Amino acid sequence: MTTDVFFDRPNTNTATMDAKGVSTPAASHTPSIAPQNAPSHDEDALPAPTEPTEEAALAALDLGTNNCRLLIARPDAETFQVLDAFSRTVRLGEGLAATGALSESAMKRTIEALHICAAKMRRWHVKRARCVATEACRRAVNCEDFIQRTYQETGLVIQTISSEEEASLALSGCSPLLDHTKDRALVFDIGGGSTEISWLAVQQNAIPKTLDWISLPMGVVTLTEEFGGDLIETDVYANIVAMVNQHLSHFEQKNQIQQHIQADRVQMLGTSGTVTTLAGLHLGLPRYSRSRVDGSVLDFEHVEALSTKLAAMDFHQRASFPCIGPERADLVVSGCAILASIRQIWPVGSLRVADRGVREGILMALLEDGESGKFDVAQSFALDPAKAPSSRSRKRSRRGGKRRKRTFFSSQ
Repeated sequence: MTTDVFFDRPNTNTATMDAKGVSTPAASHTPSIAPQNAPSHDEDALPAPTEPTEEAALAALDLGTNNCRLLIARPDAETFQVLDAFSRTVRLGEGLAATGALSESAMKRTIEALHICAAKMRRWHVKRARCVATEACRRAVNCEDFIQRTYQETGLVIQTISSEEEASLALSGCSPLLDHTKDRALVFDIGGGSTEISWLAVQQNAIPKTLDWISLPMGVVTLTEEFGGDLIETDVYANIVAMVNQHLSHFEQKNQIQQHIQADRVQMLGTSGTVTTLAGLHLGLPRYSRSRVDGSVLDFEHVEALSTKLAAMDFHQRASFPCIGPERADLVVSGCAILASIRQIWPVGSLRVADRGVREGILMALLEDGESGKFDVAQSFALDPAKAPSSRSRKRSRRGGKRRKRTFFSSQ
């Protein structure tokens, strides 16, 4: 099954976030997940995107284990104007844990989505882009064959990045949501095939400094394939949480994060389909709304209540909720289990939700590289084979330092 996702657009042509890049969160309320009849993602209900012009645009494509996501934007002084966005559930990593290879059906689904992305990039006259792949391609023995096939069929060059760079890009994309009144932060990204967690020192007017990070070899797709995605027994759910706890406990022992939590110095920021889904349910949205979800805050008690209810449901019951749908109904419980472990090990009390991450991080890097004259990392939309970079990118250094703050516009 493939599902196209087009986020809602504000009524204004160039809606912006506040000075910190934070959408104003809705008032907190008791979590409710009563099914709604309205569709979750209705492309026809959205206004048509702005017509392309000859102005150069940037594009960022994030090909994960579960989703293929594209963001097209135009630099606008100190900000970005988002021109177009696309997301499709492709499940590239389906069956990878059992076979060690990308399946033919998964590659075919993914390339179909990439054809759409390439067409959009041409339509918007994209001049500079970067397309990256993450855990599924890192693991697959036939990754290079898939990368070459993708290039031959779509003209897109996909770079398989390290888990370290994936965490770095996600952090760069969502860092405007960090609260500078707390000097430590846990930032996590629950993906389809892996989960990245960064431990940060938050600094005023500077890039957050990464103190440590970890990549867990598990995500919502891999756990669902191992433990199932229909009705999950209580003891199975507890076993998943305990398994994740074992991985996180070493990271906690090394960094003593709980001591900082007790001193009220730690904030938590989550960027993943799991947390955005929970936020949509918590807000009682009749259909997913990025402008409502991005920057919202979830209390742990609300997350626990929602997770418990979802874990007790079967696939069809979860699929009836518009913010879940059939494309995520089998995956969301595994995500809740990973999040439960994070909450248990680090009881911060609440988390801020980010519907942004790797794509926004790529856009920021493209703009800054362009300003400094660096174009070597931006050749992923290379119709000339001579411009095609290696699919395996080098690890990029992550260090603190001052830079201009970028604010991302919501989609038109």
